Amino acid sequence: MMIAVIGENCSGKSTLADALGDALGAEVLTGKDYLRLAKSQGIAEALLKKKLQEAVTGENLIWVITEKEHLGFLPEGAVRVLVQADLDTVKARFKARMHGTLPPPVERMLEMKHGCFDNETHDYVYDGVNGDPAELIEALKTR
Repeated sequence: MMIAVIGENCSGKSTLADALGDALGAEVLTGKDYLRLAKSQGIAEALLKKKLQEAVTGENLIWVITEKEHLGFLPEGAVRVLVQADLDTVKARFKARMHGTLPPPVERMLEMKHGCFDNETHDYVYDGVNGDPAELIEALKTR
């Protein structure tokens, strides 16, 4: 099964992807990890698309997506999980990631990007603040 975990920065995507990966025995790719597949970006993208397509009916694969342009790489049949978190939580998590400082330009960027995936096609919505991965794992296992 090919599972795309989609959402903005600090929404809880990686935490969810790790839980899914452990429960489903899936490889987890994050962001631009695929660039390690080849020296050329074009070849790496082609290899990624092939890997994603094969995962639709093959071995479980999870790809954590934070860039809208990567949605176009997803093959037909990929399961899309939208991870959401409120803006205050996103800011607090990002601030912690930056060792307690959230510069105003970064804060504005987070505000502008907040909700940018909400209108994209998805199969499941996961609450990145209060969600229980076990519920989503069960839903995916019965798919």
